[in-house]
Amino acid sequence: MNAGPPMITLRSVGLMLGARPILKDVSLDVRPGETKVILGGSGSGKTTILRLILGLYRPDQGSIFVGGEEITHLEERDLAEIRQRMAMVFQNAALFDSLTVRENVGYRLWEQDLLSDEQIDLAAIESLRFVGLEDTVDKMPAELSGGMRKRVGIARALASGATTLLYDEPTAGLDPINTCMVSRLIQRLKTKDVTQIVVTHDLDTAYRIADRIVMIASGCILFDGTPDELRRSDMPAIREFLDPGSMPPDWRVIPKPDVVDEPAG
Repeated sequence: MNAGPPMITLRSVGLMLGARPILKDVSLDVRPGETKVILGGSGSGKTTILRLILGLYRPDQGSIFVGGEEITHLEERDLAEIRQRMAMVFQNAALFDSLTVRENVGYRLWEQDLLSDEQIDLAAIESLRFVGLEDTVDKMPAELSGGMRKRVGIARALASGATTLLYDEPTAGLDPINTCMVSRLIQRLKTKDVTQIVVTHDLDTAYRIADRIVMIASGCILFDGTPDELRRSDMPAIREFLDPGSMPPDWRVIPKPDVVDEPAG
């Protein structure tokens, strides 16, 4: 992990969707080469942070920097250039059903039209080899298991050449074996010197892959630190998330009254 300037920075970011507050005064840094996990329950606002980093949402207050460049007020044309540095691994893998695995992995490269077909083919196969699926190049997505589709999604992100990978619940819906496999791939990607931001509600995954963890609840950051620091936290809202059975029966986490859950999806 590089100790230099942050690759991603959010400063005092707030977001309203309609009349509903989604995020409030959110600040965080992600260093180059760091794997940062954004941890929280459903509707906490964590996926919204990924959408802000991609420029799909614009904050109502605060600033967002990608590679040192503020993106908050960029035109769509300039945002498209910023997005070329990033790749998203979606919760449902988001593969094109009508394309082969090879075509799915190379899709972004073909779209950019900067490499020859042979170069794209080699990049796709190399990325599939990294995730252990080089023998699936000519299969269709329907022929793959859920875990395999997630790994193809990671291969596609890797093949794109992006320096920052964003994951939305990468282990959701997977059995323990596939969850462990996807987590190990995220760990291995640290050797590629990519910056990774992983949104999840899965504690085991967070502990396994994170250099640092941000915990968010009801649109507000409760914690930003190492996995060990999170384990040692005595904040009631954090203890309730980490070990619900340890809290007294009358304990309730009461959301801040001016922040509500983000919309589904």
